[in-house]
Amino acid sequence: MRRRRSGRWHTIYSLISSLIEELAIAALLLWLLPLLGVKVPPWLSITVLALFPVYCYIMYRIGHPTVLYRDVTGADSIIGSTGTVESVQPEVFVRVQGELWKADCPDGKLKEGEEVTVTDIDGLSLTVGRKRA
Repeated sequence: MRRRRSGRWHTIYSLISSLIEELAIAALLLWLLPLLGVKVPPWLSITVLALFPVYCYIMYRIGHPTVLYRDVTGADSIIGSTGTVESVQPEVFVRVQGELWKADCPDGKLKEGEEVTVTDIDGLSLTVGRKRA
C-alpha cells in the first residue's frame, strides 16, 4: 500500500533549482568562457539557453510522480497482504510474504491451506480474516 503526499515542495524546489542552473549556464557561456579566451558562437549560447528549460521540464514531468508516493515500510507494509494458513494446532500460524506469523482470527476457526488477509498487527502477532473473493 502506498500513501499519497503533496508534491508542492517538489515543484517549488524544481523551479528554483532550474532557475539557478540556467543562470549558472548563462554565466559560463556569456562570461567565464569568453574570459578564458574561448569563443562561443551566439547561436550556440541561444540554443543551449533555450533547450535547457525544455530538458528541465521533461525531467520534472518524469520525476514528479515518483515523489508523490511514499512506500509504507516495516510492520505496516504487511497489512492488507494475503497469506495461507499453515497450522491451526495448537495455535494458528500463517505464511505471509514468505514469513511465518502467529495469527488470531476473530472470524472464527480457520482451516489449514485457507487463504487469509491481514487486517492488523500487534507486536509479533497478526490479526487475519478470511479472504473475500
